[in-house]
Amino acid sequence: MHILVIADGRSPTAHRWVKGAVTLHHRVTLVSTYPCPLMAEAEATHILPVAFSAMGGSQAGGASGRQERPSLQRQLVGRGRGLLQSARYWLGPLTLPFYARQLDKIIAETSPDLVHALRIPFEGMLAASAGSNVPLAVTIWGNDLTLHGKKNPWMRRLTMHTLRRANGLAADVRRDIRLGRLWGFPVDRPSLVVPGGGGIDLTEIHRRRQDLPAAVVPEWLPAGAPLVVNPRGLRPGYVRSDVFFEAIPLVLQHRPEVIFACPSMAGQAEALGWVQRLGIEKSVRLLPYLSQAELWDLFARADISVSVSVHDGTPNTLLEAMACGCYPVVGDLESLREWITPGINGLLVEPTKPQALAAAILVGLDKPELCARAREINLDLIRERAEVGLVRSQIEVFYRRLV
Repeated sequence: MHILVIADGRSPTAHRWVKGAVTLHHRVTLVSTYPCPLMAEAEATHILPVAFSAMGGSQAGGASGRQERPSLQRQLVGRGRGLLQSARYWLGPLTLPFYARQLDKIIAETSPDLVHALRIPFEGMLAASAGSNVPLAVTIWGNDLTLHGKKNPWMRRLTMHTLRRANGLAADVRRDIRLGRLWGFPVDRPSLVVPGGGGIDLTEIHRRRQDLPAAVVPEWLPAGAPLVVNPRGLRPGYVRSDVFFEAIPLVLQHRPEVIFACPSMAGQAEALGWVQRLGIEKSVRLLPYLSQAELWDLFARADISVSVSVHDGTPNTLLEAMACGCYPVVGDLESLREWITPGINGLLVEPTKPQALAAAILVGLDKPELCARAREINLDLIRERAEVGLVRSQIEVFYRRLV
């Protein structure tokens, strides 16, 4: 089968999904909505920067644990991030007709059996705006319907049009399939609930972590210090980084030795501003973008993984943290309750309250026996619901039903 994948080609999730399709012996052509390098697994990579995505940057910094002062350009981007996102909601749809015509040409040239858009805005919207009759699968990401689709009437109409056009719908939580049908996805069409990254490869996690120097502790981590990691980077609009940083002084009042690691925040003006205003420079490490193996190693070293969001599906970082034995503390959302039973294999907190988050972190730090039990439960959950071989077999059945 030849699958044309429309995705953010910079995303590790997109890379894992394409790799999974190739492993299933499918041919893949990638249409990236963001400028990106050629993807080795894809037969060809095309760039269609819909909704002004060519202006998008990366959260990856260039430091290694030092609180570097961001450049003037990064400061300006950081300060205007919310305004730029708002402008995309209103002006981004204007770009769809132009790029839809280019997508039609790519489809005509490559003759795929299936088009798969790995998000609704703006990848699914682009696919639904094209004139092609090739079967279309759409994947909902955690905030497509609960956040982006509600931003204005235009986004709402385009979201509903995308769901009506889709021949199949995939999501990483059951909640989004239910919501998708309420938004217009026909009840008689196939759906699939699997992790958004295509599954967790426990063998690869072990192998790639083994490739790192086993006994080397990062220079920024004091020996024996408890470690809390926030793996989400800066995601304005739905991940409450402000709540995370405001909880840190509350934790330090009781456990001053704790270190907080923040991948993909090095050089970010917003993150550095919170650290300086709260006076927590000695306890926070703003790290650069980490490779997959480095992130897994960080999870394995950490005691607790924190993700406080007001909109979400199943973050891949949540499943990876669970697979690496890290105790999860996440926002109390319907989607995350599909994975976390409070006090059993993690903790759910009100995502807007720093005091609640600090209290949950302290519970995890002060009760190692709780974390030890959760580690076993979470590894079993990953094997039963998210293991890559199981997920890929489900994806194959889903694709065959559509084609």
